[in-house]
Amino acid sequence: MTFFLAVVGVLGVSASGPIMAATAAPALAIAFWRNALGAVIMGVPAGLRDRNGFRSLSRAEVKWAALAALALALHFACFITSLRLTSVAAATALVCLQAGWIALFDVFRGRRVARQTLAGLLVAFTGVVVITGFDVALSPEALMGDALALAGGALAGLYTLAGGKARRTMSTGTYTTLCYGACAVILLIMCAVFQEPLIGFEPAAWAGILAVTVMAQLLGHTVFNHLLAVISPLVVSMIILLEIPGAAVLAALFLAEELPGGTYAGLGIILAGLAVVLWGQARGRSLSSRGAPENQLPPAPPALGGDIEK
Repeated sequence: MTFFLAVVGVLGVSASGPIMAATAAPALAIAFWRNALGAVIMGVPAGLRDRNGFRSLSRAEVKWAALAALALALHFACFITSLRLTSVAAATALVCLQAGWIALFDVFRGRRVARQTLAGLLVAFTGVVVITGFDVALSPEALMGDALALAGGALAGLYTLAGGKARRTMSTGTYTTLCYGACAVILLIMCAVFQEPLIGFEPAAWAGILAVTVMAQLLGHTVFNHLLAVISPLVVSMIILLEIPGAAVLAALFLAEELPGGTYAGLGIILAGLAVVLWGQARGRSLSSRGAPENQLPPAPPALGGDIEK
């Protein structure tokens, strides 16, 4: 059963990029509707089960949830826009660098990081150079899409860090309801500022919005939330890396996306680098549990197998 759920989860998150790339609606509108729908879907059962959780929110919990929502809104704006400018495969791989960004942020914060993690970061960002190098030859738009996807990954890392602070004391239902709801409000304001419509789309566009909500949010990340209760976060993080080749395959099959051979090489390099990052994190936690300093390595990013949306 666990293997079956893992397959369903990978298919769900892998379908996110291709579906949004094929949805004929503004990027901010897609992001707004999937967060608004997600807040309602998560909020109704959470409100029924844990009303006290909403009533007893502390100022710190609200602050971290708000910061996470802002980072998530900007992440969606960057990632979905990047899907219109560069390939789905490249955008997905670059945004999945969130694990690397989290480790990099800890380096900047002065924390000691295991050598394996640093080596993995170097390998992963070498893959970025490979992909962007080939996209320069394709078009300036593709290079801009790569930059937006890279920014989207960094914002996803910030969302993970803020969400980790909030979830220390908040239940998953309470946190996701507040975060998705606040994210929807921020995106609503952004739609008003940039004058992007929220209604009046073709039926096919509404079908795409509903599909990405069901596939990525419910069948994708909700499944990974469940798996965290039965298998380790490290294993979940490794499984979700399959989103990179999964999105590339689905884009090739359903969007007829053809990429230069070098781009596929870059995807493989990123995948290998992130695997080394996670390996280094696992080794660091193992050493810490045997008495090594706690600041030797940051914990594995929960959002890779948790609530982060793409």
